[in-house]
Amino acid sequence: MLTRRLRLPAATLAVSLLATAGCEPAAPQKQGAPPVQKVTYLTGFGLLGQDAYMFVAREKGFFRDVGLEVDIKPGAGTGENLKLLLAGKADFATIDLTGAIIAYGTGARGFTTVAAVHQRSTSCIIALEGRGISGPRDLAGKTIGYQPGGVNYTLFPVYARLAGLDPTTVRWVSVPPPQIRTALAAGTVDAITELVVGKPGVESAAAGRTVVTLPYSDYLTDLYGNALAVPLGFRADTVTRFRDAMMRGLAYAIDHPAEAGQIFAKFQPQYPAKVAEAETALMAAYVRPDRAGVPIGALEPQRVMRSIALLQAAGAVPAGITPDQLVSFNLSPGASATAVR
Repeated sequence: MLTRRLRLPAATLAVSLLATAGCEPAAPQKQGAPPVQKVTYLTGFGLLGQDAYMFVAREKGFFRDVGLEVDIKPGAGTGENLKLLLAGKADFATIDLTGAIIAYGTGARGFTTVAAVHQRSTSCIIALEGRGISGPRDLAGKTIGYQPGGVNYTLFPVYARLAGLDPTTVRWVSVPPPQIRTALAAGTVDAITELVVGKPGVESAAAGRTVVTLPYSDYLTDLYGNALAVPLGFRADTVTRFRDAMMRGLAYAIDHPAEAGQIFAKFQPQYPAKVAEAETALMAAYVRPDRAGVPIGALEPQRVMRSIALLQAAGAVPAGITPDQLVSFNLSPGASATAVR
């Protein structure tokens, strides 16, 4: 692990980079309470129902309880989120941990991850029923809509080869995040990159038509899904406060999906509360660890090492990458260390 103590650069505070997502006035500060620290957070990809837990954490005062005021911004996939994080334009970001490993292998530095949102990968390809796609091999000759920088696109060749599909037989079309689901519904593309928990949102965009989901986890079984990333440079106390409030919101949301959907719709009125509820409910199976005693958000060195080894065997990353280069395990939920290392 890196051993130097890291401090929070003032330049990263209260950064504005994209259109504000449902901002509201800060609650009155309690007399004698420490000053509220403003931070900026990027979602994984756009503003979707699966992000309801962040709005739950804000609405319920979980961030306020730890002295934080969080500006929630729509992210644009792992690659772009890392660029913004490393450029000092965001303080926290959700990224796909597999995508982070691949990015690190191609030279991305200056970030670390501290908590898992998903204990297994939620990456998938989604198609509408009736388009001749029922399994990975059916994607040959088809057009897939994707967001550049997203891990689904980056990881697709590994998934395809394991599934028996030549990845070069697929045609790719770049689609902006807000339009990717409507592109599928309109038939502009045959399939799209998505997350398994996004299925209700895709069905809603497709006017209730049945969709076919091809999860990467069917072939890539050891991979984590989304994780919380921070730039190397943050004080550990800020990281742990944000992490704990975020995980508290995540746990509350999956236990109360209907309420989470209502809260999300309050901030994003164009997004149906029932769809946000369904996406949040689907997240539960991916958020809760399989083993008893492992807290929500935990990252385990052995599993991260297995993920790295799988990607190395597939030729997706070079040899020599270690878990400690990607994860500050001493800041993972359940750890007790006091500094980013």
